[in-house]
This record gives sequence, structure tokens and C-alpha cells, in this order.
Amino acid sequence: MSEENNEKKTEKTTRTTEQKEKTLEIIVAIFLGVTALLTSWASWIGSLHGGNQSTNYTVSNNLSAEANSEYNTAMQNYMQDMMIWNQINEVLLDQQFAEESGDDLAAEKAEWRLDQLLNDNVTDSFLDAINWALEQEEAVSPFEMEGYVESYFDTYYDLIEQSDATLEQGKKDNSNGDAFGLVTVIYSVVLFMLGIVGTFKNLPNRYIVLAFSVAGFFFATIYMFTLPMPTGFSLSSFFGG
Repeated sequence: MSEENNEKKTEKTTRTTEQKEKTLEIIVAIFLGVTALLTSWASWIGSLHGGNQSTNYTVSNNLSAEANSEYNTAMQNYMQDMMIWNQINEVLLDQQFAEESGDDLAAEKAEWRLDQLLNDNVTDSFLDAINWALEQEEAVSPFEMEGYVESYFDTYYDLIEQSDATLEQGKKDNSNGDAFGLVTVIYSVVLFMLGIVGTFKNLPNRYIVLAFSVAGFFFATIYMFTLPMPTGFSLSSFFGG
């Protein structure tokens, strides 16, 4: 009778162990599948961030080069306007001297030269600055008008600002791509640990390895969902949406 009870207990223990092993295998299989999918997802999103980083760096370099070109153009225009102002100032002095000396012909000639300079060589913004300078009680230069010199470089400043912003976005994409790379590494470790669960004969050892695997899985998943998606990302765009 005692031997029969022992056999029943042994059989029951064996069935319980087998049931636990089957349950464990199902859990491991589920986590293997889900982890493999998330590993692929993290790797893909990381590569998209890397692509955005490369694009943003290229755009930033192009904007910076364009800004340098605009700076050179603005500096040339600035120097040219300074030369024109010197000519205008010289004509104004000749006109004033002619008017004070009563030389009408010289005054008319000076006025004609002034009209030619203003009509052929002066932009609207430069003309506004010249009118501002002529309206002042003291002799001043148009380039002393507040904000006028800076206006030559407005396009340059805008392009540099765009270049810097694009570069910063590229740096963020680089950082996010590295973060998704880290997630992929953690998932790879999780896959490895899930793969070796079955190599342990004792259930407690299997549970310990599975516990570490599940902990790594949830850590990587939670961390991944805190990371931003690539700029402009939309699943529908990959399916013609």
C-alpha cells in the first residue's frame, strides 16, 4: 500500500512538473516571438533615425554654404553702397557750394548727377536710409540708421538659423538612433537568455533565467516607448497612404 501511494505521488509530481515545463515552454515561445518582432521594430526605427540624421547633416551643410554665399553677397552690396554714398555725398557738397555761390548751372548739373545716382544705383531700402540721413540736423551717414546695416545680412542670419536648427535636429536623430540601437542590444540579450532557458534541467534555474529575461524585456520595451519617433514618421506613408 505504501509503495502504491509513493508511486501515485511520484506520478503526480511528474505530471505537475511536465505541466510546469509545458507552461514554461509556452511562455518562453511567446516572449521569443514578441521580442523578435520588437527587435526588428527597434532596429528599423533606429535606421530611420540614422537616415534622418544623415539628411539633416547634409541639409545643414548646404544651408551653411548658402549662408556663406549670402554673407559674401551682402558684404559686397554693403561696400558698394558705401562707395555710392561717398559719391552722393560729394555731389551734395558740390550742389550746396554751387547754390551758395549762385552758380545755377553747376547746381543744376549737381542735381542731375544726384538724380542719376539715386535712380540707377540705389535700392529702395538704401534710398529710405539716405532720406533719413538727409533729414537729420547733423551730418550723418545712412548706415547709422538703426538696423539698416543689419538688414544687409537678414538672409544670411535666416539661413544660419535654419542651418543650426537642422544640425541640432540631426544631433537629436543621432542620439535617438543610438538609443534605439541600445534597445536592440538589450532585446538581443533577452533573446539569448530566452534561448538558453531550456538548457537548464532544474525548473528553479529556468525560472531565474526567465525572470531576468522578462525583466530585460520590459525594461527595453518601456525605455523604447519613451523615445520619439523619427520626424515625419507615418506607417501609412510606407503603404502608399
